[in-house]
Amino acid sequence: MKPFLKYEHKTQALASRKVFYKRIIWNVLLAFLILFVCLIIGILGYHYTAGISWLDSLHNASMILSGMGPVVTIDTVAGKWFSSMYALFSGVVFITNIGLILAPAAHRFFHRLHVEEK
Repeated sequence: MKPFLKYEHKTQALASRKVFYKRIIWNVLLAFLILFVCLIIGILGYHYTAGISWLDSLHNASMILSGMGPVVTIDTVAGKWFSSMYALFSGVVFITNIGLILAPAAHRFFHRLHVEEK
């Protein structure tokens, strides 16, 4: 396992800035990957369940995933079911990604407070 992926214990010294920056970059890239996968799920779901065009599916999935809300009227029952589940799913993804992005900074902050000096 790469050293920047494993967080240090409170009995260990604070990680270097280089390791900290690598953690931030890694977590941001991981968050973007998660967003991309979720966006693809939304595009496919809206296109096939609601029968809307690819561009409108992208637009609607992007707006839901970002928390802005739907922009296309969904007329099919399957589309409404998908839209409801995707909206709930997107809320969880949003919160998860915020936690993922903030994790290195939060860990560093609390590690600095609790590091045991020798």
